[in-house]
Formats: sequence, C-alpha cells, structure tokens
Amino acid sequence: MPDRVILVTGATRGIGRFLAQTLCERGHVVVGCGRSETAWEAKNFEYVSCDVGDEKAVIKMVRSAAKKYGRLDAVLNCAGVASMNHSLLTPGSTMEKILRINVMGTMLVCREAAKAMKKRGGRIVNMSSVAVPMQIEGEAVYAASKAAIETFTKIFAREVAPFGITCNVVAPSPIDTDLIRGVPAEKIDQLVERLGIKRRGTFEDVLAVVDFFLDENSDYISGQTLYLGGVS
Repeated sequence: MPDRVILVTGATRGIGRFLAQTLCERGHVVVGCGRSETAWEAKNFEYVSCDVGDEKAVIKMVRSAAKKYGRLDAVLNCAGVASMNHSLLTPGSTMEKILRINVMGTMLVCREAAKAMKKRGGRIVNMSSVAVPMQIEGEAVYAASKAAIETFTKIFAREVAPFGITCNVVAPSPIDTDLIRGVPAEKIDQLVERLGIKRRGTFEDVLAVVDFFLDENSDYISGQTLYLGGVS
C-alpha cells in the first residue's frame, strides 16, 4: 500500500491509537483527532483536538488536513463512547452523548471526508460492534448507535460510489480498551462464550480487517459490515 494521508478519529487511545501508530510506522501521514488537548507524538503524525460531534470543528479539521497535504486518501472513524445501563436506568444525557459522538460524529466525518475525496476517490472505515447482532442486555443505546452506523454506511456507500469512494464497517468483539474496563469480567467472559471463536479480540484482529478494506484491490467492496469473533 503506497504512502497515504489518513485521518483517524479517536486517535488518543484504544483501537484508534493503535491503528494510527501502526499506520505512522508504515510511513503514512496520519492526522489524528481526539477530545483531549494532547496526544502521543510521531514524525509523520499531526494531532488535532476535535470533538467529532461538533459540526464546525469537524469541517475545519477535514478541510485543513486536505488543504495542508493536498489530498485525503482514507479515514478511520474510531471515535466512540459506550455506557452499560439497563434501558430504564439510562439518563437522557447519556443517550444524547452516545448518539452525538457515535452516530452524528461518524456521519459528520464521513460527509466532510467524502467531499475532500471526490476528485481522487478514497477509503472510509467506520466502527461498529458485535453488540449489534448479539443484542446484549444493558447496551441498548450503545448497540442502537452502532446499528445506526451500519445502516448509514450501507446507504452512504451507494451515494459516494460514483466518486470512487468505498465505505465499510468493522465490528470488533470485546477488546481490552477503556470502553469495556468498567464492565465486570464475568460479563465479558459470558459474551466471549457466545462467540464462535471463544477469545477476546485484539488490536491486530481489527488491523487485519482495516488493511483489507484499505487495500487498493478492495475497490469493489463497499457498504459491508464485517463482524469479528465468528458472530453469526
């Protein structure tokens, strides 16, 4: 894969940070964003403090990156939040935060990135979760936000296909990140037992799918969601 200019949201921690660092190590120019003021550093890494749920901030970030580097080749939408609550005990503020960051944030970045990619084409990869097909109790709002991303991706992929842009989804199984550290270990173990491949996922598992979607030869693959862990 030739050197590319790649935007990674949620690049300060977890999956987003791992993917951003790996792409930097491979020689790509990576523009990473997060809600904190600082992040890790690398020679070919540019960090932007940006809340993906803020429309004006997203527009500024994407346009600035495309202008500075002359193009935008790929986007990995890794920014996301989760909360495990029974539906009857989920505050409205929690619902709003999850939907704003997970759904609106992904949509805004996709919209602006596609505008920057219209002339050259590009790759967009969004993040979902096996929580969608597994319909996990206590994750109704989170799973709903990810289901929205999957549906959005299917339609968006058709809309941007004429521009040579693909848009796909990778849906990880439980991985040791901040998103699940508040979940009891026995609960995670129960989820793993429901998987076809009975182990927790790894960053490398996600990377393998991202590499597949970003590959130049994957230009005929779009609007797809790939679940990890053997979920049926």
